[in-house]
Amino acid sequence: MAYSHTNSKGSKYYLRKSEVTLRGGKRQTIYFFAKNENNAKGEPCDVPEDRVVVENPRNGFLTLKKK
Repeated sequence: MAYSHTNSKGSKYYLRKSEVTLRGGKRQTIYFFAKNENNAKGEPCDVPEDRVVVENPRNGFLTLKKK
């Protein structure tokens, strides 16, 4: 089961992750929030232990931040 969060505006978001290749050939994992639970751009995941979910109070946008 993927991590989900309902922001202060009442919208539910699901955490996803995707492996990308940077220009230098290095592989990196990116995390993003999607409104649709079945988003094709990434796979569902839980919050990594070294990160915490932060909500922007002005617009309700969710991000992951290092602890």
